[in-house]
Amino acid sequence: MRSLGLIGYPLEHSFSEHHFLEKFTNEGIDDAIYQNYPLESLDGLRDLIEREPDLVGLNVTIPYKTQVLPLLDAIDPIAEKIGAVNTINIIRDEDDPTDYTLTGFNTDVHGFRESLKPLLSDQHKEAIVLGTGGASLAVTHVLKELGIPFMQLSRDPKSELEMSYDFMDKGMVEMSKLIINTTPVGMYPDVAEAPEIPYDGITAEHLVYDLIYNPEETQLLQRSLKKGATTKNGQEMLELQAEASWEIWNQ
Repeated sequence: MRSLGLIGYPLEHSFSEHHFLEKFTNEGIDDAIYQNYPLESLDGLRDLIEREPDLVGLNVTIPYKTQVLPLLDAIDPIAEKIGAVNTINIIRDEDDPTDYTLTGFNTDVHGFRESLKPLLSDQHKEAIVLGTGGASLAVTHVLKELGIPFMQLSRDPKSELEMSYDFMDKGMVEMSKLIINTTPVGMYPDVAEAPEIPYDGITAEHLVYDLIYNPEETQLLQRSLKKGATTKNGQEMLELQAEASWEIWNQ
């Protein structure tokens, strides 16, 4: 029985476990299990892998997507370029399961790109990315791939490429017809919260994408809908990245 799982902390509201268990049931996959491994520290990663000899793959979530890189034996070029990993493939020696190699991948790029592209049109020439944390890395990589210039908003700008929310005005929002939230603002249970941006600059030409999937419609998306914008939550991105992880584990 192959074992797969998710590492991160905390993991109370994990999408991955529900997704894969449902997938296994629906598709009649009876040779794999998926479970959460809440690690308070990555110091426990090697112990986990050695304690679970059937473990062949892991997803990685907050706060370890960047922290896990030094612990890997190899990193896929895209993940290395981005500096974040959300999928680990564990290759074990057939004769000695304690002899293994860990290879890191980033399937968030695939998930975001393929969920965004069908929604893009000619007016989406510039973007605003809310947040500069680990979740923003795949987003900004895809925007660069697609040739869409962007500005990033941060509560604590650390470079000339980042802008404080304090300097955001209505005109900037009107000009940038693509807005992507990569922060946890508005995520369950804090569903009444919303990013502090000038919502009066949002129009019917805007596409507003929130990586949050719980709740399905955040305050950001609700307020944008009232302005006539097209909105998208993070559910499809999660499903696509999960399927890409599954393909890696089955290569």
